[in-house]
Amino acid sequence: MAADLRRDLGKGPRKAGPAAPMARAARRAAWARASRPWLLLAPALAVLAVLLFWPLVRVLLLSFQDYGLRQINTGESNYTGLDNYREILGDSFLWTTVLPNTVGFAAACVALTVVVGTLVALLLQRLGRAWRVICSTAVMMAWAMPAVTGTYVWIWVFDPLDGVVSGGLDGLGLIEPRETNWFTERWSFYAIATLNVVHHGFPFVAITVYAALLTIPRELPEAATVDGANAWQRFRHITVPTIRPVFMVVTILSIIWDFKVFAQIYLMPGGAGANPDVLNLGVWSYIESFSRNQYGLGSAIAVLLTLLLLAITVVYVRALSRESDEGEAT
Repeated sequence: MAADLRRDLGKGPRKAGPAAPMARAARRAAWARASRPWLLLAPALAVLAVLLFWPLVRVLLLSFQDYGLRQINTGESNYTGLDNYREILGDSFLWTTVLPNTVGFAAACVALTVVVGTLVALLLQRLGRAWRVICSTAVMMAWAMPAVTGTYVWIWVFDPLDGVVSGGLDGLGLIEPRETNWFTERWSFYAIATLNVVHHGFPFVAITVYAALLTIPRELPEAATVDGANAWQRFRHITVPTIRPVFMVVTILSIIWDFKVFAQIYLMPGGAGANPDVLNLGVWSYIESFSRNQYGLGSAIAVLLTLLLLAITVVYVRALSRESDEGEAT
């Protein structure tokens, strides 16, 4: 037995069969196939990391510092931990004014934008070719208007002295223009801002939903009509389930856009800080940072806005996914 053991040891390690090199080659080929898309995306990902990821990291780091003009000049860091967050969350102004303004305004804008955009898409579906082109062009012109320009147009429309609305109501004897300012009261201020945002945002929803409506087979609504379904029933039981992913996308994008509205609030009279009752999170963050030079505090507000956006988006997506799974199960 000892002799056999010595003889086996003397033979040395056995050479690997042809299967081992083939397995290694297969692994290398699989790795190359898996890494090829990432290599192609690497330049774009590097640009995004520089333009998007690093600014986010910088804002997060600033939110933990007492950072003002002195720190900008010296370049030093003054970390204070969670002091900025404690100051913001402990301020009643956040809970009684800023957060209700942000959430309520965004919710109204998202709901109205999706509803108006869907109605316009249904209208485009029913129009003839010529009228569809005319209406689509008008809708795209509203979408192409810059937010700054649109905001000043709405300011002119509701100007207390020379605006169209004030002039019309004055002619009817309903108001006294010199005693009515639509921009000083919280509700009227945000009503005008809502009209502005919806006017600027509904074209995207309209064109996107209209494109989705074209993908619905004609046999489905025709069969429902034969079965006696009215327009609302066809929309609820055929249109909405068929293009649900499109509604999810436009709603999520509207949530993101409307929660971080800035120009439409900041440019309106009183929105730049003169009227604190109309501030939202985005404008409050800007004012704390660039008007009061409290960049750490402003960064903390921006981080809270980002977290709020992420939370609402995740909850909405999970609710839609759960509803979709239940619908498939039934």
